Amino acid sequence: MESINTKALSDETIYPDDDLLKQVLGRSYNAFCELLKLYDRNEMTYEWRYYREGKAWLLKVQKKKRTIVWMSAWKGYIKGVMYFAEKYIQDIYTLPISEENKQRIKQTKNVGKSKPCIFEIRNKKVLKDFETVMHFKIKAK
Repeated sequence: MESINTKALSDETIYPDDDLLKQVLGRSYNAFCELLKLYDRNEMTYEWRYYREGKAWLLKVQKKKRTIVWMSAWKGYIKGVMYFAEKYIQDIYTLPISEENKQRIKQTKNVGKSKPCIFEIRNKKVLKDFETVMHFKIKAK
């Protein structure tokens, strides 16, 4: 029977430091470090916070005071989510990202009036598409 991968970092009392993240993310930890460098290059701030409603630590990534990405740790990978208002959804499909990612975004159900663009970051290959969508999110007002 296939097991469902559950969100890691669910203990409110244990802050997600580098040692814990290496343990949880495993081989994808290097891709996570590349993400942090990407955020730094783009003058973004990020902070781990525990959210009771989700019962997990999430990394909130902001440009100035605007949230751009929400990240959650899972066993073996990190998930990055960017939410877009309806008026930007068609523009996302014109971005120079892989057809696979476009299809994944199209198949993801809306959250209210927003479309979540979800990236499972297991290695550095997905970072190019992630960065393209992130820059679009920064420019979209």
